[in-house]
Amino acid sequence: MRRVHLIVGLLGVVAFLITGQLMKHHSPPVRVLTPDVHMMYVSHHIYLLGAALVNLVLGLYLREYSPGWRRILQRIGSAVIFLSVLSLLIAFTSEPALSLTGRSWRSYFGLISLFAGVMTHLVAAVTGDH
Repeated sequence: MRRVHLIVGLLGVVAFLITGQLMKHHSPPVRVLTPDVHMMYVSHHIYLLGAALVNLVLGLYLREYSPGWRRILQRIGSAVIFLSVLSLLIAFTSEPALSLTGRSWRSYFGLISLFAGVMTHLVAAVTGDH
């Protein structure tokens, strides 16, 4: 699991850097777009970074529990955290140009899955013996 989190985290950071370059070279420049469209680009960019960093940190520090319900919770949490990066990357590419009305299930799913995955890891960590 750690290796997959590390890979997804590194790929997410690379995607963050690429999306930053896309915003830098956007035509017209992102800074001259309407405030709501500008906010959508920047917020989706930051959401992607958050999901990538959660994966990266889990890739560095995750300790898997011995087989049992806590490990199952960890794996479920990890699966939804993996999906958050993909969903937020897709949201970055499809939602910002549509302004606030363009917000779709992609960004909601990405943010909710990131939250749910972290909370699942939290429950697995605080409910058992160490």
